[in-house]
Amino acid sequence: MGTPSVPLLLTLLCFTHSLWVSNGDDAFPTQKSQHNPHHGTANHNYRDALSKSILYFEGQRSGRIPSNQRLSWRKDSGLSDGSTMHVDLVGGYYDAGDNVKFGFPMAFTTTMLSWSVIEFGGLMKGELQNAREAIRWATDYLLKATSHPNTVYVQVGDANKDHECWERPEDMDTPRTVYKIDPSTPGSDVAAETAAALAAASLVFRKSDPSYSKLLLNRAVSVFGFADKYRGAYSNGLNNFVCPFYCSYSGYQDELLWGAAWLHKATKNPTYLDYIQVNGQTLGAGEMDSTFGWDNKHVGARILLSKAFLVQDVKSLHDYKDHADNYICSLIPGAPFSQTQYTPGGLLYKMSDSNMQYVTSTSFLLLTYAKYLTFSSKVVTCGGTTVSPRTLRNIAKKQVDYLLGDNPLGMSYMVGYGERYPERIHHRGSSLPSVTRHPSKIQCSSGFSAMNSASPNPNVLVGAVVGGPDANDRFPDRRSDYEQSEPATYINAPLVGALAYLAHSFGQL
Repeated sequence: MGTPSVPLLLTLLCFTHSLWVSNGDDAFPTQKSQHNPHHGTANHNYRDALSKSILYFEGQRSGRIPSNQRLSWRKDSGLSDGSTMHVDLVGGYYDAGDNVKFGFPMAFTTTMLSWSVIEFGGLMKGELQNAREAIRWATDYLLKATSHPNTVYVQVGDANKDHECWERPEDMDTPRTVYKIDPSTPGSDVAAETAAALAAASLVFRKSDPSYSKLLLNRAVSVFGFADKYRGAYSNGLNNFVCPFYCSYSGYQDELLWGAAWLHKATKNPTYLDYIQVNGQTLGAGEMDSTFGWDNKHVGARILLSKAFLVQDVKSLHDYKDHADNYICSLIPGAPFSQTQYTPGGLLYKMSDSNMQYVTSTSFLLLTYAKYLTFSSKVVTCGGTTVSPRTLRNIAKKQVDYLLGDNPLGMSYMVGYGERYPERIHHRGSSLPSVTRHPSKIQCSSGFSAMNSASPNPNVLVGAVVGGPDANDRFPDRRSDYEQSEPATYINAPLVGALAYLAHSFGQL
């Protein structure tokens, strides 16, 4: 595995921040450049990619499909979800290429979509309403999943049985078993992530729908209280059902810190600041991990809490600037403490399974932290190396550009974007003929002929970002290769914010 030289990653097209606008009550004062905001030439149509990255979520919808659905090959599914437990759990999102509703990654997806809008929604223009609708599809479901006190319904569908079939969500006849956490089977991780999602989304809707925003925030408060009071990892009590799919490998401490950070931001209640100050270290605030995704939230919490220090001047959180800087330094090739690997073509590489989720989450954090640093006129110091906000933005742009096609294969890893993109993605609904074209049911095992076929998927899941290339920039575009060819909601969610920033920076929005 090669590590590119510092110039390859850092001597990139330079562009300025120009105009920072956010979409919430914490909006920064506007900072306008005296000059044209999009210096240089854009490598890509970031606006088109932004539009498609949001459109993708319509293809993941469960429940009753609305009349304004743009991906028309998807139809109603899961209309009796929750009935076995006498609760309405219709709606929400399928996480990836199967037909299970996993609450843990769905909540994280919601948090990251919301954070994308909070930081960069003011730049999205016509796409802002589409982004809000994508968030609301999730939060409407999360409200249902938290409708009973001290209970969160965390999964619908028997994943093992689901994976024995290759069938359209409209046809699925595998058990729609419901799994929940409660005081006797706690799950602080999934509960605190759900609280974070509801709190973050409350900021998205604070101005556009105040009553809905208040409902989300009140529910976030109660769900976080449940998460904190009844502590434990959900994959302990539900191991046979949520593992190995979405085990809580990092424990629940990171979600408690992350959830408290979002509640502090959304409520401004000093109780949460006190909670963070008292519990931060025991919840892992200073740990040196450098992976941010659906399982581990430590890095995200550090970046979010650094905003309170850098922007809102909450001096008691100054340590989080240092914690955030340590994470940034781990990404900089050649800097002291650098621990991040890159492919020979320059892609951040964390692991073989769905690596692109870390590319998108890292790019979002880099752009977001650059925003905070710019506002406060601060930099990052990595040993004797000074790292400017511009450097962070350049690294993020390099990663997004790779994803969109600037890579050794000339392959866009976003379906439907560019001239060449994955055509055989690991996704049941996309790979089987639509209900419109094939009205009769496709049985459980019958669909495997499509899964094993070398033919392109008949339904284009526009905007889906797949797991991506291997450590040597290779990508076989093989449907059975779920590690590289499966898209997921949590890959796209942070990319939405990054693309909004880039589209604005180059004058495309």
